[in-house]
Amino acid sequence: MKSILIISGSPRAGQNSEQIAKFCADVALKRNFNTDVVIVHDMVISPCISCDGCKKKGVCVKMDGMQSIYPKMEKADAIIVCSPVYMGSVSAQVKIMMDRSVSLRRNGFKLKNKICAGVAIGGSRNGGQELAMQVIHAWAHIHGMIIVGDNSHFGGICQAPFEKDEVGKKTVEDCINKVCDVLSLLK
Repeated sequence: MKSILIISGSPRAGQNSEQIAKFCADVALKRNFNTDVVIVHDMVISPCISCDGCKKKGVCVKMDGMQSIYPKMEKADAIIVCSPVYMGSVSAQVKIMMDRSVSLRRNGFKLKNKICAGVAIGGSRNGGQELAMQVIHAWAHIHGMIIVGDNSHFGGICQAPFEKDEVGKKTVEDCINKVCDVLSLLK
């Protein structure tokens, strides 16, 4: 059975990104996919300092919360990144996770050909969600991943609060369904 890793990149517990991640997991489970939800606010993840340790030793040498995320990223058939919009882009937690994933690229492109989708939620309808999605997509491209959207646009684009944004919720649902559809096409 194919598996989907869903990463909630908010520093705040129980807020919109976490709700979105759980919503995505529920949709995927109904479609008979295994899911794993990572909530980064529960973890201490230090920034990449470009020490080249991963290049020299084959793995990231920083021992922190990322060590539990690496195997989940490698195992997953698809990765969905959910980020709140801070100052027009992804949260610092998402950016740190992306930067630290360089060890997976440097040591065999371990995310290559996995499906990737993004969800961004901002305080207003046009609060930077599309730029945040571009950052997620750029990260996926750098890893050689296959990017999917919501059948119309970039992916899940929401306005806070998530539970009241029916338009945004529909884009998230369409996005996770597209991830499931593409995974179903793969052997």
